[in-house]
Amino acid sequence: MRVNEWFFEVHNDLPREGPGDMRSTRRAYRMLTGLPEKPRFLDVGCGPGMQTIELAKISNAEITAFDVHQPFLDELAKRAKNEGVSERIRLVRGDMNCFDFEVKSFDVIWCEGAIFVVGFEKGLRGWSKFLVDRGYFAVSELCWIDPNPPREIKAYMMEVYSSAKTVKENLQIIKEAGYQVKDYFVLPESSWWENYYLPILSKLPALKKKHKDNSEALATIAEEEKKIEMFRRYSKHYGYVFYTLQKE
Repeated sequence: MRVNEWFFEVHNDLPREGPGDMRSTRRAYRMLTGLPEKPRFLDVGCGPGMQTIELAKISNAEITAFDVHQPFLDELAKRAKNEGVSERIRLVRGDMNCFDFEVKSFDVIWCEGAIFVVGFEKGLRGWSKFLVDRGYFAVSELCWIDPNPPREIKAYMMEVYSSAKTVKENLQIIKEAGYQVKDYFVLPESSWWENYYLPILSKLPALKKKHKDNSEALATIAEEEKKIEMFRRYSKHYGYVFYTLQKE
């Protein structure tokens, strides 16, 4: 995946920066029992913050929204102000490979569609120290739903996300990292299309025209088109799985 100025041009001003939906966010949140009156959340890779704002609405949490891309944080700030929840959302720009937080700073770590940046196992193990004892980790990760997928999609995934595991393999990783599974479920296909892929597709014709003489920009756009087409053809074989975990 190319992460360059054209990638961000494609991805800016989207409702979400990855597959997800409000219903799934709420389902995962309902598994967080026994939280303090004002729990401390860390939303890692928050993007423009659709889930951040939803969490602020359905909880009394103080939320630290963390992302590396400042325009995403700026967009979240505007949306949070419009929704009346900005006072409980703190914006932090940084690299998720090197958090600068105190140990046991959070009751919940939330990460929708972003843990791949550091790796699923590395994130589970490395971020655990920032959770209180018996704290929660809610995370969605790209997984193989079908352990024996067709050759074409398997080859493609080896190019773009070679570390993808089956659900069974990830459950073992979770156990060995010191967490108990409270719930897990596959995100519906609609959560890929409605707030993510369809908004991207609507932007591409104008971007192709704008960058018609820029081969690198067009290559980035072509990668986005291929990613979406592969999901259209092979969505029953892979998807995002949302895990709600509790630190043991």
